Amino acid sequence: MSLPRTVTSGPELHSPEGAAKKLQTPPVRGTWRTSSEGTPSTHREDTRPGLGTLRWAFSRTSQRASGQALEEDLGLFQRSSRFLFRSLRRAQDNGSPARQPQATAVPGVTHGPEVPSRVMDGGRRQSSAGVGPEELEPEAGKSVADLITERQLLRAFEQLRQLEVRLVAEKASHTFEEDPTGFARRAMDVCLHYDGLAAEIGAIVRETLGPDGVDAAALGDLARVVRAEEAAHPVPPADGDFLLTPRRWRQHWEDAVRRSAQERVQQAGAGEARGAAEAEGASGLAQLLAELGGLVRSDLHKVRQEVQPAYSAAGLPAWEAYLRAFHGAVAQRLQELAQDARGCEQLYVLLDWAANVYGSPDFLGAPDLTLSTEPLPPLLAPALWARLQSDYTSFLETKITSCFDSILQLEQSRWADAEAPDVLQGLYHTPLSIDVHMLVAEHVKAAGAISAELEATTLCICTRALSLFLPRFEKAFLESKAVNEPHLGANINACEELRTHLLARFPGTFEELEKPLVAATCTFQKRLLRGLQCDVQPLFRVLCTKAWLTQDVLQPIMDKVVAFARHLEHVAPLRAQETLQEVHRYVVREYLAQVLRPRERFRGEERMTGSQKMGLDAQAIGDTFQGLGSEATWLDQAIPCVADILGETYKDDIRRHLETLIGSYPDIRRDHVLAILALRRLGHRRNQRLLQHAQYLLRSAAKAGGPAAAGGHVLFEEIEVPTSMDLLITCI
Repeated sequence: MSLPRTVTSGPELHSPEGAAKKLQTPPVRGTWRTSSEGTPSTHREDTRPGLGTLRWAFSRTSQRASGQALEEDLGLFQRSSRFLFRSLRRAQDNGSPARQPQATAVPGVTHGPEVPSRVMDGGRRQSSAGVGPEELEPEAGKSVADLITERQLLRAFEQLRQLEVRLVAEKASHTFEEDPTGFARRAMDVCLHYDGLAAEIGAIVRETLGPDGVDAAALGDLARVVRAEEAAHPVPPADGDFLLTPRRWRQHWEDAVRRSAQERVQQAGAGEARGAAEAEGASGLAQLLAELGGLVRSDLHKVRQEVQPAYSAAGLPAWEAYLRAFHGAVAQRLQELAQDARGCEQLYVLLDWAANVYGSPDFLGAPDLTLSTEPLPPLLAPALWARLQSDYTSFLETKITSCFDSILQLEQSRWADAEAPDVLQGLYHTPLSIDVHMLVAEHVKAAGAISAELEATTLCICTRALSLFLPRFEKAFLESKAVNEPHLGANINACEELRTHLLARFPGTFEELEKPLVAATCTFQKRLLRGLQCDVQPLFRVLCTKAWLTQDVLQPIMDKVVAFARHLEHVAPLRAQETLQEVHRYVVREYLAQVLRPRERFRGEERMTGSQKMGLDAQAIGDTFQGLGSEATWLDQAIPCVADILGETYKDDIRRHLETLIGSYPDIRRDHVLAILALRRLGHRRNQRLLQHAQYLLRSAAKAGGPAAAGGHVLFEEIEVPTSMDLLITCI
């Protein structure tokens, strides 16, 4: 790439051999202008500007420089000028006393602040006021400036190195004892050409990943120049001579690679895409990160396929340098995006991209290209990663609570529309359990994809939110107008599904939900039973009446029980069995309650008929519930035992019937025994003997554990027996 050259002739530099050499400025993508429009560019040969004049010239030219390339090379030139003046002072201080007055008399030597010059793209440097660097030309062939312009960096460095060695030798031979300013001009010219070479290195690195790219020859030349400079300047000179100071071009090259990566990464989401990302929220951020990932992937592919082979011939580790540079640039970009991330979705997009997209072994899309995590620091600093997770969980807790609110609103809308629950696979179904399952599984899976710690935190959030949701759901349903058997059955099924499936899918996490889920299930079961009780309770009042002796008053009760049981066929089997057994227990208990609190007293033939009627009813009740599938067979002996006591003609066998009754139902009390004996109207002495024996049996049952010894079965304990005159007579 050729650039227009502007050559300004400077004062001739007289070497010890008397050969004058022309100075030409290095083409480092910059233009050096004269310090003033009216200042002549040449002087007489006997005019020698001092160090102050050189400083003033550099300062004036730096004021005209601007641009990105100048900022990159500012540090180089600052070091060049600073070390050069330090070297000149050292040379003057170490001179002979006879030469000191002359050195001191050089105008412009001050100890004020140094003003660095800069390098600009576009042309050749020109000296200020005619005292700038002189043209560096070899004895034959192209000048150093031309070689730099043509990007023949290695040849330019070799020629410049020869001039540097020659200048150091002339300085060592005291050639410039009488002309220290001449040495300054030539040393500065070498310095500027070195800076030009460094600037060209930076320019090549910037263009490498651009649309046009850089040919492999230029990249190989760059790598060889960096290695050659390290070999030429291995360590700083002992006397502090600037000309032999290491230029640290390897570091300069790595810095250029780092800047190039930063520029490339900042291009992702630039312009309209960045504005769209802010406007569209999480989707815009996801699009920006996708563009960023594609850009990094494309650039690193190019580095591995084109850039790395060109550098590797000279032993320059291009892949490692670019990998570190892009890693750092991406980390910086993510930190910037993290500062503006708002809401649960955007935070998750950032965390997911860092953990699962960029952190994936397949990020670069080739099996031999991976972003190894060992030599590279974390993409996000641990403190930032922890903060992002904390912010995400805070937003997530609010979001999950809001999701449960939406689920409750959907259920309430279905209740208000009087929609009957669907029947799926033979069971009443409500979308409640599916909605909760999807909500929990979605967020837990998403969190688990980022880290195990975030997954555990999300599980805890879901557990707390669900435990708070269940009482609200239960209360809202019971206050609605949709309380009926199908909806109650659907809700029982939903609670059962949540209890079994959540515990099975997330073992060790949802145990604390066991209690509220069971409580909600029990509430719905009790409400289901209450509906049946309200329907059949009036029918029990006809029992143990004169009409009962001649009519089948039990059948209407059993018809309602059978109709109720049809709903239980669409309830989860375990909960349906529990409810059916509870209905069975209720029917037997209410039947006995009517027997022990008779509205009419039977004597003689009526008592015997009543006993037979009770036996038939007990058989009907047992057969009905057995047909419905009830497993509460322990209830089958209650009514027949009482019927046997009432109808027993051989009074001594009443004792045996009492033993069977108390042994089968240890929750029976003395009041119940008195009520049963009062129905039979035995004599005083026989009643006393039977009561004493019953009390003995009751004490023995209590010592054995009471109802707990009988499997926790409770029947008589819930039957209230009021005190009546017949009971008092029986006791007396």
